Amino acid sequence: MLSVAEFDTLAEQVSNWKRWGADDERGTLNFITPEVVRKATASVVTGESFSLAMSLSLDGPQNGIGVPGRINPVRTMLAINTLMGDSPDSVAYSDDIVVTPTQAATHWDALSHCSHRGVMYNGVPADAIDASGATRLGIEAAGTVVSRGILLDVARHQGVDVLPGRFPVTCAVLEAVEEAQGTPVEEGDIVLVRTGQVTHFLLADVPSYRRPVPALDYDAPLFFHQRRAAAAAIDNMPMELLPSNVEDVMLPVHVLCLVMMGMIQGQNWVLEDLAAACARDRRYTFLLNATPERFLRSTGGLVNPVAIR
Repeated sequence: MLSVAEFDTLAEQVSNWKRWGADDERGTLNFITPEVVRKATASVVTGESFSLAMSLSLDGPQNGIGVPGRINPVRTMLAINTLMGDSPDSVAYSDDIVVTPTQAATHWDALSHCSHRGVMYNGVPADAIDASGATRLGIEAAGTVVSRGILLDVARHQGVDVLPGRFPVTCAVLEAVEEAQGTPVEEGDIVLVRTGQVTHFLLADVPSYRRPVPALDYDAPLFFHQRRAAAAAIDNMPMELLPSNVEDVMLPVHVLCLVMMGMIQGQNWVLEDLAAACARDRRYTFLLNATPERFLRSTGGLVNPVAIR
């Protein structure tokens, strides 16, 4: 168990506060330069594309356990074959409406999603979040999120389809997977970590998907920081081990990534088909478009990430 004092030392080690200026709201996404994007296009070889998103429906991963108020997306009809005019020759239209948390399914956490000791990334006061939403660090600050993606298939490296519950994905584990796959993470990469946990969700077993969960341990952010990764995402709900291995800090990975590093993090990503393709030809990089929906002042962003190999 890591002490609070030891955690604070780690937090200082990975901090990016003021690295891109006192007013920066994009954090590690600044590592994605036009040159990084241009180089990322070289990862496209076969032209295969993969959606990494869950379907949006009432059958989503929210089951009333965890964050209060989070529900699965509710979609209903506003109009059904409604004529636009009195004439039968007029066109008819149908329309939908959706009510959903922005973190209901596959999503990015915005830098405004978490605060620690009264502040968010770059020292922005936590009270920058009010009833109107995130007046600073909202998901719209991310802009376009397009870069080279790299898959770290931890489950396959361990020789299993799904990692056991509470398997700790540490910095050392990520280093071992990176070395075994033979492709180093580079500056500006978006790192996708596969535990296999989403398999439970795909089999409609939401309770098994939710707990217990193999996930990132508290020192995993050090791996991302050392390699100057632009962002990271995982195929489970919480991103990190619950309960945590840090005294009194419930979500240490959230604090280190979102608050200290300024790195958006993604959860509920579906990596199974992509992982199978990567394993077949041992190519673990791809062009990734993971631009979130531009909900202004939102603390999270729904996303349909598309990987192109």
